[in-house]
Amino acid sequence: MTDPAGASVALAGSERRPLEGAVPAGPVGAEERVVVTVVLRPPPSFPTSERLETLGGEPVGERRHLTREELADERGATAEDLAAVQDFAAGHGLEVVEVDRAGRRLVLAGRAATVGAAFQVNLERFRHPEGAYRGHAGPVRLPGELAPVVVAVLGLDDRPQAMPRFRPSAAPLMTYSPPEVGAAYSYPPPNGAGAGTTIAFIELGGGYDANDLATYFAGLGLAAPAVEAVGVDGGANAPTGNAAGPDGEVMLDLEVAGSLANGARLAVYFAPNTDQGFVDAISAAVHDTLRAPAVISISWGGPEESYTASARAAFESVLADAALAGITVCVAAGDGGSSDGVNDGLAHVDYPAASPHVLACGGTRLVASGAAISSEVVWNDLPTGGATGGGVSAAFPLPSWQDRAGVPPSANPGGGSGRGVPDVAGNADPDTGYRILVDGAESVVGGTSAVAPLWSALVAVAAARLGRGVGFVNPLLYGQLPGGAFHDVTQGNNGAYSARKGWDACTGLGSPDAAVLAGALS
Repeated sequence: MTDPAGASVALAGSERRPLEGAVPAGPVGAEERVVVTVVLRPPPSFPTSERLETLGGEPVGERRHLTREELADERGATAEDLAAVQDFAAGHGLEVVEVDRAGRRLVLAGRAATVGAAFQVNLERFRHPEGAYRGHAGPVRLPGELAPVVVAVLGLDDRPQAMPRFRPSAAPLMTYSPPEVGAAYSYPPPNGAGAGTTIAFIELGGGYDANDLATYFAGLGLAAPAVEAVGVDGGANAPTGNAAGPDGEVMLDLEVAGSLANGARLAVYFAPNTDQGFVDAISAAVHDTLRAPAVISISWGGPEESYTASARAAFESVLADAALAGITVCVAAGDGGSSDGVNDGLAHVDYPAASPHVLACGGTRLVASGAAISSEVVWNDLPTGGATGGGVSAAFPLPSWQDRAGVPPSANPGGGSGRGVPDVAGNADPDTGYRILVDGAESVVGGTSAVAPLWSALVAVAAARLGRGVGFVNPLLYGQLPGGAFHDVTQGNNGAYSARKGWDACTGLGSPDAAVLAGALS
């Protein structure tokens, strides 16, 4: 939409509603420093859809992924687009803090008054029961010639974007170490199974204690993994001392993946819990030529409607990068059942699990002894506890690889079609939870946060055997696989959706038989 003077246009999908319960608290101080990330389009000539379609149709061993260097050369921002944003910054008195051609990102900074004027927004403070934040009314506006170049401007609004998807248990029915869950799912013996690979973790708060990790892995009889913290946007490994807070998420991720893919290197990308920090952390992992992770595990998310359309576009741009570079991204499907914790009577799916470029991981209630599974049903402890997320996306159409999965219409009025969530599942019920060590204390936890690292470990084992990244696995999982690749979960529901034979919107294709799947993927 062009303004009357024809000088600027609104960036599509950049408006944000105040959080429910937020109260305006006045303008942001004019001198406050504001840092934003401007996400740019890929080169218009790059055939993204065609390349992804080709990769999806090829056997894993025959796929020709782009190296990170090739990804930067072929899909990085053009010199003209970068120059256009730099000229814009110079013309509005903004500092160019970082130029990331490979990730198609420029980081700009300036006084709040200067930044607000540049993007034609009034930056305001909001009070909220869960903490104050900065936001703005109305869309971001850009010069008409610059708008087609920009996918998103992130950081003007700094509200918390995501929640960790783990849940402690006060009175578990039964508990497992991660290797015991792995035994039920036929994971290979853990010692050294992931050697030669790197798993990345996106964390939006909390931290890990190296002494706790050493103690935990010694208790399992395994070598402690090599773990490295990578700071993004000022994020850092910063344990809070609260096991029920984000520390629990970080340690669950590391202890599950580090034991089931033992020998893999673990790189933890810490970033602020904002849409800007979230996107920047994923981009940092995808384009990291030093650590070069083959798998990215994400156990944070929120209802897809809580992200602006432009923010989702920024996520999708970098998640497509991951697929093109042979990086598998495993994401927790949420712990709020089919409503995803939204109290409006409608069904919602969690994001980024709803992205068509990721492997969405739902949750089950597993009862097993050794390699023998006695029962496995949909995880649903509602109304007093949690339940696996799952459903039909309102933001993303049905992918071609889900055409034959039988994804139902949305449970919402109108019954629209869309990407079905989740793709796969694993043990997530806190009452059949995982024993972990966090902040010096033993704890039992569940949630789909445990399933993302569980599947990340399986993919890492396959990558270790293959000698390189497996890549985007969804088309293969929904295509021709050997019999017995999944434990089909056919009992239970997550609210609006029920389990059934084959794929369903509670547990996807089912929980893994890792011996079959690791062989097929490698």
